Amino acid sequence: MKSKSMIAWLLLALCAAAGAQSAPAQAPETAGAKKARAILDRMIRTMGGKAFLTYTDMTQQGRTAGFYHGNPSGSSVPYWLFWKWPDMQRVESSKQRDIIYINNGDKGYEITYKGTRAEDPEELEKYLRSYQYSLPVVLRRWLKQPGTMLFYDGTGIADQKQVDRITILNSQNQSVTLSIDTFTHLLVRKSYRWREPDTRYFDQEEEIYGNYHPVQGIQTPRSVVRLHNGDVSNQRFVDSTVYNTGIPDSMFQATVTYDPMHKKK
Repeated sequence: MKSKSMIAWLLLALCAAAGAQSAPAQAPETAGAKKARAILDRMIRTMGGKAFLTYTDMTQQGRTAGFYHGNPSGSSVPYWLFWKWPDMQRVESSKQRDIIYINNGDKGYEITYKGTRAEDPEELEKYLRSYQYSLPVVLRRWLKQPGTMLFYDGTGIADQKQVDRITILNSQNQSVTLSIDTFTHLLVRKSYRWREPDTRYFDQEEEIYGNYHPVQGIQTPRSVVRLHNGDVSNQRFVDSTVYNTGIPDSMFQATVTYDPMHKKK
């Protein structure tokens, strides 16, 4: 009997171990995490629900203006933006639409009258970083990854609106803070920090969204302001946006034709 009891105990232990490996127990959500999730879910429903989370491409046209240390660096210029999930983007600017930037995966290109060159490494790094923290990536990928946590940071003021702040932290220790209008439940501000590899200091990146209009069931901002360490770095005034037009992949393909660093003999 003792031998049978020992065998039964071993079988139970093995089953428990197998169950632990196949379905690891997760710690229950805290009250703050539950509140953050409820606020986030309400924001997603308000922004368009499934349509907001699953659109496959976007075409946008408007004007954009650059800033240096918070001051305008020139007049605004027209732009045409083409975006396709998961990681393709094309931006055409100038009245002639003859300055083009293409990003496809981890590759970047700049097209001008000189031809096609590889995107400047610093600019490409900046784009790839902003992509990692972009709203579609955060909502479509981070939230599905094991180990992602939600935090409720309380209320505050953002762009002269009362907001609820929540932070989403993924397993790579990357975090994004969303400031959501307490009354309309629309996203007002997205912010994140990243560490400079040389100085090890943190930089702060922010985007402020405003003047929302529904487009194909998706709440779409017509004003987007970007800030770097508290200073305005770019502003977009959106004239039109359309979703799910079936943009072909060929729009995001390019071949380098010249190297600006190569000197002719």
